Order: sequence, then structure tokens, then C-alpha cells
Amino acid sequence: MAIAKAERLMNLALCLLGTRRPLSKRELRGSIEAYIEAFGPGSGAAFGSVNGSGVTTQGSDDAFNRMFERDKEDLRELGLIIETVEGVDGETGYLARRDSNRLPPITLDVAEAAALGLAAKVWQQARLAAAANGALQKLAAAGMPPAEDPYGTQSALEPRIPVHEAAFEPLMLAARDRRPVVFEYRKANAARPEQRQVEPWTLECWRGHWYLAGWDRDRQAERVFRLSRITGKVRSRSLPFTAPVPDHVTVRETVESWAGETATGTARIKVRAGHGYPLRARALKVRELGEGWDELEIPYGHGLDAWLVEFGPDVVVLEPAELRAEVVERLRAVAKG
Repeated sequence: MAIAKAERLMNLALCLLGTRRPLSKRELRGSIEAYIEAFGPGSGAAFGSVNGSGVTTQGSDDAFNRMFERDKEDLRELGLIIETVEGVDGETGYLARRDSNRLPPITLDVAEAAALGLAAKVWQQARLAAAANGALQKLAAAGMPPAEDPYGTQSALEPRIPVHEAAFEPLMLAARDRRPVVFEYRKANAARPEQRQVEPWTLECWRGHWYLAGWDRDRQAERVFRLSRITGKVRSRSLPFTAPVPDHVTVRETVESWAGETATGTARIKVRAGHGYPLRARALKVRELGEGWDELEIPYGHGLDAWLVEFGPDVVVLEPAELRAEVVERLRAVAKG
């Protein structure tokens, strides 16, 4: 009778936690009952797996390797930290050190536990959902109190952070591991993307869009990049950072100033009726002009020209003259591309 997967994973975890030295695949195969029952104990560098008739089969070796890799990844997904060690004989060994898999005493109160539970819900639509749930399971096993919700807050609030950009996960991992990245980036007024070499610091969501803040190696300055403008694959580099990471990175403040949120005056624009709703939401005054157009008075700051270009022919700048010239210049650059 085949041994259940849950029992097989538990036995593998106990083996990895109980050993004082790294164990090879061959040793694990000969120690765990589920592997012995399915594939035989194995022997030699190539395992030499033996079936019920005593015949060595390469097929069972491959099947064992596939099962072991799946089991190892399942344990890591559950939160077990498994180290991979290269032995002097060239054979790879595995172990799970107890000090790396032991949590300190948990001193969270009920309110703090509820806050953690609410935070975990944020990532349910992203690739971090499994990691968030696994973290909560480990905390509960270590003594975290149940996330009671006497005021019904969690049932009323359903926070979600949708992550649609493919660049999010590799950038998040690179920022966590302090690894530089290279990617193609298309600016709002550029027809073609440009390569950027960046030391990623942090990711932040602002008004439904994700932004990366980091050190631009080519420009030798701090920069903020909108993830939706990253094209192609994000490639990481195994090199150290060259610039210090600041204690506080002002992503939102930087984006606000570039997007014209830090206003230095007002601008008058024409907007086609039924269009430009984000502009209308920021308007200080709205006046109907007739013939399918409205006039809006909106805050004017650095970067407003780049935003207005995104609305194409549905927006016409009336004043100031400098803003109108900037928008026309950007449109001409796009048309030439």
C-alpha cells in the first residue's frame, strides 16, 4: 500500500532536521520508507535502483529524482529552510538546521495577530499569497493567538493589491537580496525603450500603479520607475551594490512631484466631453465650452506635460504657454518615433 504524501513529507522533514551532517539523495532514498517502497533503496553514485525483481532501472532513478525535488520544494513552500551543501566528493547533500527553523517566543497580542491576518489578505491576488499563508501557519504553530475580530473589521475590509506587471516578482526578490538588475524602460515621451542598470531599493504602490525606487548606475542618481513601463525580462546581476541604501526612500513624494501633484500654479486645458476622467477628478473648476468640449482648471506642477500626453487628442492645453509647448514637443517626439 502506497504511503500518503503527507507522511512522506513528514518523514523527509524529520530526516533533514535530525541529521548533524548533510544527507545525499542516495542516503535519503535508503532511509525513508516511502522512497524505499516506491523505488528501492538504491546504491552507488547513480543510485542503481532495484525493483521487485532485483533489476536495476534508470527509469525509477528519474522518477525518484522528480519526486524528491517536488517534495523538497513542497517543504520549502511550507516554510522549512533546507540548505544545499556540496560535498568533497562532489555529491550534493541536504539538511535543515534546527536553529534556522526555530522561531523565538511569540509575544503578539490579539490585536497584533488580527493586524497580521489582515495584512496577509493583501497578497491573496499576488504570487506572495502562499508565502503569506505559510508565515501565518508558522506563527500560529509557535503560539500566536487566534486573530479574533470583535469589531468585524476583517469581515468588512477586504484589502487587495493586484500585481499585473511581470517585473514585480523579480524586482521584489532583487530588492530583498540586494542584487542589481538590468531592464528595458520606456519613458512616457520616448518611442523606444532604453536599457537601465538599477540597484533596487523598494517597491511601492501609488494610485493603482507600482513603482520601483533605486540607484540608477548610468545616471549616478536616485530614480523612480513605473513598472508598467518596463518592457521585456528583468535580469539580475550577482554583483554588490555600489551606492548606500537610504534609511527612508520617498517614493510617493517623488512620484507626486513628477506627476504634477506638487502644484506651483494652475493650468487651463480643453478636454473632450466624456473623456479625461482622472483630469476631471483633479479639476478646480469645470466650464462647458460646447461642441463636445469642456474647459478645466487643474493644478500645474513638474511632470504634468508627460501625463497630459497620455490622453492624446482628447486634451488641448490652453495655458500656460510653456506647458503647451512642452506637450507639443512630446507629441512630436512620439510622432517621429
